[in-house]
Amino acid sequence: MGEIWHIFLFQPLFNSLILFYRIFGNLGVSIVILTILIRVILVPLTIPSMKAAKKMTELAPEIAKLKERYKDDKQKFAQAQVELYRQHGANPVAGCLPQIVQLLILIALYQAFSNVLLPGGAVSVEKLNQNLYPFLYLPMDTRLNLSFWYLNLSKPDLIHLSGLPALPGLFLILAAVTQFLSSKMMAPAVKISKEEASKTKGEADDLAVAMQSQMLYLFPLMTILIGLTFPSGLVLYWFVFSASTMIQQYFITGWGGLEPWIEKIPFGKNGEKK
Repeated sequence: MGEIWHIFLFQPLFNSLILFYRIFGNLGVSIVILTILIRVILVPLTIPSMKAAKKMTELAPEIAKLKERYKDDKQKFAQAQVELYRQHGANPVAGCLPQIVQLLILIALYQAFSNVLLPGGAVSVEKLNQNLYPFLYLPMDTRLNLSFWYLNLSKPDLIHLSGLPALPGLFLILAAVTQFLSSKMMAPAVKISKEEASKTKGEADDLAVAMQSQMLYLFPLMTILIGLTFPSGLVLYWFVFSASTMIQQYFITGWGGLEPWIEKIPFGKNGEKK
C-alpha cells in the first residue's frame, strides 16, 4: 500500500512541484500553479458534487413533507426518501469523494514538505533527488528559493510581536476565512435542515443539524490551529485551493448563505449602487 501511495500520489505531486520550480524559479509560485492545476484536474469530481449539494437543498421542502407524512413510521419515511432521491437523481453522499481526494492530496503535499525541508529551512538536495524522476535531478549545489513575499515556505506563517505569543499570519488567516466563506455559501441547506428538525421529535435530526452547523466554524478554527505548526508552503496551498473552490462554487450554486451579506454591500450584488 505504501508503494502505491508513493508511486501514484506522492511522487507525481512532488515532481510536478519541482518541475514548476525549475520553470519559474520560485517555490511559492510553483505551489500556486500546482494548486490551480490540481483544482482543474478535480473539476470532474467537484462540479457534480456541488450540483448534487444544490439539488439536495432544492429537495429539502419535499423531505420535510415526507417527514410530516410518515412521522410515525421511520421505515416508510426512509423508503420514500430513497425513492425521492432516485426520481430526482440526487445522491446524499456525492460530496464525500472530492473531500476525501482533497484530504489525500493535502497529506501527500505535507509529506513532500516534511521529507525535503529540514528544520531551520535547510534543504537536502540528495533527499530531493531520491524522490525525483531522473530528468528532474537537481545539481548538488542547488539552493532552493524558499521566499514568497514575507514567507519562508519551510516555516509556519506566524507574526511575532514583542511580549505576545505568536499570532497567525496573513495567509493562514486568509485560508481559514476562505474556507469559512465557502462553507457559508452552502448555509441554506443548514437553515432548511434546522426547520425540518424542529418539526420532528427525533433527536437524531437535531444532533445531525447541530453538528453540521458547528462544522461551519470548527473547520476554519482547526485550519488556524493546525496551520500554526505547518510549513507556510502548505498553508499557501490550502488558501489557493479554498479560494478556487469558493469561486467555482459561486458559478455552480451562487452566493447561497452569503446572499444576506452581499445585499448589505452599498453597491449590491450586481455591482449597481443602491
